[in-house]
Amino acid sequence: MSDHRYYFRTDEKGASRGLDLLDRIFEDEGLPVSTMEIDEDHKIWEVSIYAPGDPDDALRQRIAECLADDFPDVAIELETFGDTDWIAKSLEGLKPVRAGRFMVHGAHDRAAVRPHDLAIELEAGQAFGTGHHGTTAGCLEMIEIVMRAHPVGPGGVDPVLDLGTGSGVLAIAAAMLGPVTILATDIDPVATRVARENVRHNRVAEQIRCVTATGFHSTAFSDSGPFGLIIANILARPLMRMAPDIKRHLAPGGSVILSGILASQRWQVLAAYNGQGMRHVKTLWRNGWVTIHLK
Repeated sequence: MSDHRYYFRTDEKGASRGLDLLDRIFEDEGLPVSTMEIDEDHKIWEVSIYAPGDPDDALRQRIAECLADDFPDVAIELETFGDTDWIAKSLEGLKPVRAGRFMVHGAHDRAAVRPHDLAIELEAGQAFGTGHHGTTAGCLEMIEIVMRAHPVGPGGVDPVLDLGTGSGVLAIAAAMLGPVTILATDIDPVATRVARENVRHNRVAEQIRCVTATGFHSTAFSDSGPFGLIIANILARPLMRMAPDIKRHLAPGGSVILSGILASQRWQVLAAYNGQGMRHVKTLWRNGWVTIHLK
């Protein structure tokens, strides 16, 4: 058995469109779709869909059919990974990322940390969320804006829920900004383990509890909430479906930060949350993605 990815190359606009098309079909099957700029000088991007096990011609055909109208002549390529930790491999050599006061970096870039940085050190692991994607960077900036504008503590942005924590980077960021307690959840036990390791590594374990939880069925939510701040960097359609649950677990006057949303999906997401009696406060735009703050 060898994990693999199917991918094609395009420009930035094509990458955004390809991501949207593939997510629409394969999101509910749990197949991650990602984009990455591989040649800045020539503006070349790759759109990838990752799958476990051996290559599957039927999956490749479904991908081609999904892309056919917008990318009629696309060449879909295959890369197999064997026992390689492909996410770790993809993170090797990534440069530090700055988002507001935060700097997200690997151990090899500790020397780049400035005296007043809020430095988050992550190692290549098996969970997404390194700060390099526009959604994560946007969330980091928005967390700083929201926590700076609202009181930290009971009745303010405490406690915090990081829903779909991935690497734990957003939970770590919130912990660095004030004495809040944080519940960080993910549906993937591997992500939960990686997040827990990153939380310990960044010395904020006393503030953060990492839990594997599917949807809002876990008692962890009712035990820890209601939340003064809920952060959810997932995808637009799941965020819209979860709007009633997110509102139900939000404390009166609380804030919600949403990301994983393409700019073209912004109004749909806002409509879902406006329908729950929540109002838009601010939107940050990053590389075709948006991060939204609501109250």
